[in-house]
Amino acid sequence: MYNSLTYGKLNIENIPAKLLAYYDRVKGFDSPIQIIVGTDSQNHSNTKIVTVIAIVCEGHSGIYFYEISHVSKINDIRQKLFKETTLSLKTADTVLEIIENDPIYGELYDNSTFTIHVDAGKTDRSKTSELIPSIVGWIKSVGYECEVKPDSFVSSTIADRLSK
Repeated sequence: MYNSLTYGKLNIENIPAKLLAYYDRVKGFDSPIQIIVGTDSQNHSNTKIVTVIAIVCEGHSGIYFYEISHVSKINDIRQKLFKETTLSLKTADTVLEIIENDPIYGELYDNSTFTIHVDAGKTDRSKTSELIPSIVGWIKSVGYECEVKPDSFVSSTIADRLSK
């Protein structure tokens, strides 16, 4: 079950209609529109995982939906990053499948970029920097755009804040 500050609780099957309604409101701005999925996790007594689906009209606004789940504690940073990426890809695939298979979403599909945001950084002190080439390659090989820190705001800001 996904949550939205605007729409309350929703099943993932209901999210594309909300994305389309948002798209219809902002398409006149003639600015790039992205549908972005990002996941982040934090260790507590278990691992709290937050997956976010967002739609953003560059320079104007955006809305997002999020799902919180819990799994047994994942201590290995590589395993956590691969788990986060797997969840982002599964979520994006589910949303994209609905959008691709219903003609009502044709304009949204044709005029949006589908991107995965990964909570991994390129800095030398980042524990995840060495994993970036394989993660980015994986995401791009299945047809999505990909952003990492500092540009991956859906995972590194929205999902991060909700996972704390």
